[in-house]
Amino acid sequence: MEEQEKHINLHATPEMMAGVYANFANISHSDYEFSITFVRLDHESAEGEEMQGVVVSRVNLSARFLKELLDAMVDNYSKWQAAENIRDLPEAPGRA
Repeated sequence: MEEQEKHINLHATPEMMAGVYANFANISHSDYEFSITFVRLDHESAEGEEMQGVVVSRVNLSARFLKELLDAMVDNYSKWQAAENIRDLPEAPGRA
């Protein structure tokens, strides 16, 4: 029996759709779940000073979902990287 394709209908506020910026992440785990804490880190601190950061989001997920997320990220990064490599070729459109 062929499995039917499932569609997901998502709703988000404009604020949620705007997203947040993070330039650092901390990943931890327990026996039951993984946690990813996203941080906007200020790299402008003076040498020797403690860097300041703000937690912008924290996501807890199951091991199974983490595996699916990793696979999707690798797939999308590979596609992005291929597009970037094509763009950087000397014969690419728009290159002088």
